[in-house]
Amino acid sequence: MNYRHAYHAGNFADVVKHIALVTALLHLRKKDAPFAVIDTHAGRGRYDLASDEAARTGEAEAGIARLRSLSAEAALCEYLRIVGDGASYPGSPLIAAALLRPQDRLVAIEKHPEEFAALRSALAGIANARPEQGDGYEHLRALLPPPERRGLILVDPPFEAVDEFERQAEAMHMALRRFATGVYLVWFPIKTGAAGDALCGELLNAGAKKLLRIDIDLGVDGSQLTAAGLAIVNPPFGFAGEMRSALAIVSPRLSPMARTSIDWLAGSE
Repeated sequence: MNYRHAYHAGNFADVVKHIALVTALLHLRKKDAPFAVIDTHAGRGRYDLASDEAARTGEAEAGIARLRSLSAEAALCEYLRIVGDGASYPGSPLIAAALLRPQDRLVAIEKHPEEFAALRSALAGIANARPEQGDGYEHLRALLPPPERRGLILVDPPFEAVDEFERQAEAMHMALRRFATGVYLVWFPIKTGAAGDALCGELLNAGAKKLLRIDIDLGVDGSQLTAAGLAIVNPPFGFAGEMRSALAIVSPRLSPMARTSIDWLAGSE
């Protein structure tokens, strides 16, 4: 995969990942106590869907563009409200920032200088959102546990490195030792089943007591990514059912051959 997310912004994987992000954050908002959101690989914050990069792949046209006219309820409705119907697509830090209350905060980490400069600009003026430049895995260690003792951590690397799955698993071992009660959304591409299975196995070995796995496969062949997964550690109560309802509406619009699965690997509701 090309690192520049501008090629992939608003694609099917973004849609599923960001619906899950909104769903989880809406649950955290149900209590008055503050929470922290940590985005380990935040990207540039906002993506121009009219750019040459987006036009070259057409992934947004096969993703978020197919949902623009959708009438929805609950978390799916909130996701579509935040995304809007313009010519740009907000990345995960802007989606999270849109759901922060005054007592909550966001730390968005990005390594690449050009992407970080854009991220800092995108978050400018949002008082409780802080961009940090550096390696997301290394920064995560210093940020856990958050002082709020409530939080969501999105671990969504670009998978440009050959050892990304291994680094992701190592980071999660560390994170769960330091902050076992956090909600973690861990994204991964599915090119072969073995890598995703191994990652989920590592999460179980790291001590995850509640682990939910969501997969989507568009059911089509192509040179671009057509399947992706999301491992959720400590999903809020009701999260799995809400995601089933949302994906039952969204998946057929993304592809008539799409297949989704939502499975408990540890624990249950």
